[in-house]
Amino acid sequence: MQLLSAHAGNWTGDGTGVTVVLPPPGTVGSGEVRGGAPATREFDLLHPSRTVDRVDAVVLSGGSAFGLAAADGVMTVLRERGLGFPTPLGPVPIVVGMSIFDASVAGTPPSAGSGRAATLAALRGDELAVGTAGAGAGATTGKWRGRLDRGGLGRADGRAGPARVTALAVVNAWGDVLTPAGEPVFGGPETYQPAVPFGRDNTTIAVVLTDARLGKADCHLLAQSGHTGFARALHPAHSRYDGDAVVALATGEVTDGVDLDLLRAVTAEVMAEAIRAAVTHP
Repeated sequence: MQLLSAHAGNWTGDGTGVTVVLPPPGTVGSGEVRGGAPATREFDLLHPSRTVDRVDAVVLSGGSAFGLAAADGVMTVLRERGLGFPTPLGPVPIVVGMSIFDASVAGTPPSAGSGRAATLAALRGDELAVGTAGAGAGATTGKWRGRLDRGGLGRADGRAGPARVTALAVVNAWGDVLTPAGEPVFGGPETYQPAVPFGRDNTTIAVVLTDARLGKADCHLLAQSGHTGFARALHPAHSRYDGDAVVALATGEVTDGVDLDLLRAVTAEVMAEAIRAAVTHP
């Protein structure tokens, strides 16, 4: 399924899964982590001061640190197709990974084979299911209430002048998902529970894409605006018990009339909509 000019695919297992985003060659990317307990791969290279500015794939997965292995399968597929950062010994695909904590940590978390399957689904153009699918298959929310409310994978789209924006979010938050009015989607009284037994079993991870032509520092600002969307649709967001992270990708087809500040404002709204869609999709 296309996300602007990128493609995305899922592999869904038993209470866990993988979602892969494959942007077109030359896509510029950056990102930011704000949660206290992240599980990430190759995230340091997204900092604006790092040399490499392109991203060949972003992998969202369950399984916490174990699930980061899904990115190995994505790298293999891309290498087979000659894609990646050029080096004297051949291309090295730049594959960024982010994982949520789900029940597969105690069982069979996503593997390199899972990542490969999700990548091939993206390349085939298979329909991208949302809700309890892909990396959102084992996601839950509301754990700060001592509950396991619905989580999942959500998508939303918007426009900032001539540029388009798409957000894809895997919502596995410690807190609640909020309506646009600021009320918990699943309601109920405020019954905050201590961190145990749901202490670090959380994370919301997301990708925001735009077809605007942006530099790496601009993409970093866009990722920050994605986190603004987290703060609008999650309460609490960016806790010590979440690994909240956003990757921003700019595919670069639109060059004229791009207003970065408008793009950032729209990104915050679109990200909030994607988070809500993750738990309200039929």
